[in-house]
Amino acid sequence: MIITNVEAFWLRCPIPKEKQHFSDYGLLTDFDMTLVVITTDSGLQGFGEAKAAVGSSGVCASIVTCVENEIKPLLLGKDARQISKIWEHIYNGTRDHYSLSRGRKFPILGRRGLTISAMSGVDTALWDLKGKSLGVPVVELLGGACRDKMEAYASGGWASADNIGNQLNGYIEKGFSGVKMRVGIMDQTVAESVKRVKAAREAIGPDIKLMTDAHGTFSVPEAKQFCRGVEDCNLYWFEEPISPDNRHGTAEVRQATSIPIALGESEFTAFDIRDLIEVRAMDVVQPDSAIIGGITESMRVAHLAHTYQLELAPHCWGSAFSFMAGVNVAFAAPAAVVIEFSLGGNPMMYDLVNEKITVENGMISAPTAPGLGLTPNWDFVHEFKQKINH
Repeated sequence: MIITNVEAFWLRCPIPKEKQHFSDYGLLTDFDMTLVVITTDSGLQGFGEAKAAVGSSGVCASIVTCVENEIKPLLLGKDARQISKIWEHIYNGTRDHYSLSRGRKFPILGRRGLTISAMSGVDTALWDLKGKSLGVPVVELLGGACRDKMEAYASGGWASADNIGNQLNGYIEKGFSGVKMRVGIMDQTVAESVKRVKAAREAIGPDIKLMTDAHGTFSVPEAKQFCRGVEDCNLYWFEEPISPDNRHGTAEVRQATSIPIALGESEFTAFDIRDLIEVRAMDVVQPDSAIIGGITESMRVAHLAHTYQLELAPHCWGSAFSFMAGVNVAFAAPAAVVIEFSLGGNPMMYDLVNEKITVENGMISAPTAPGLGLTPNWDFVHEFKQKINH
């Protein structure tokens, strides 16, 4: 299991016009991701995803450069099975021997940001490799599945107040018993966001889980106003109410409402999550395996959630690779009870891989295929690979 090559590909695929939507990010016309491929001396390959953006679109050139020029030289010749050791080696750089001998971090300057995203893709690929080499799904390596099936919620909801009910009911007709809609600055006013949520709740009835996501776009006063306006809508959670840069402001919003607050998709490493927990900013923790530091760091976050009695709900808006990374973590974590399933236009979820990801009657089954259970469609990779000028 000696690492002989590490590659990264920036893929950008157009979203079909009929599946495009407007949000606070504008009109989403393309989907981007970074595919990380690690090859061993036996020819076995592992795959992971690194993200340059939380949403669908983002320039991934710097992640590719980081993986191939900074991380690859550190990995060549290493034993791919030593995932924790490799994580510390990348995170601590030339001082990793101090870290391992003293039992604490001596991190490089890039201990947050796109360097951690690049690490995320590498780490996930290593877990995929290890699972494949042993013939078991990643969840087995993480301690085994806590449940046989898990509820999936439909993530979408961009329609206007007049149409949001039809849009969400379209998800429910597919078998989902939980739905998430977007709110925030895309609505221009708090009143319009409140109007859309009230219309959604009236249309879907009282028994369907309803989540809202502001993508961090409200101010603190606006988030409080929104919470007051939808207090009687029985929201399952209110996600990213304000900027992730303002954790104390998020704590202030949480203190002002009984609606559970969810966040974490924009955070890097378990240290950021620890800081949010310390200021009592959230009820639901949402690590993204393609951002936070891979499956290794997602599980560290899962242990924090379990310890502090918080719900874990991995952010799974991305390609099939980050989705299955989140699914494996969620099934291994006692604190997770629902998993995100994208209902937006997402070719990276379906066309990038040869396998079909399915949700039946709103439920997803525990993974059984070795590793992440996915293989890239190389024709798709070659067609949508972006050229990068180093």
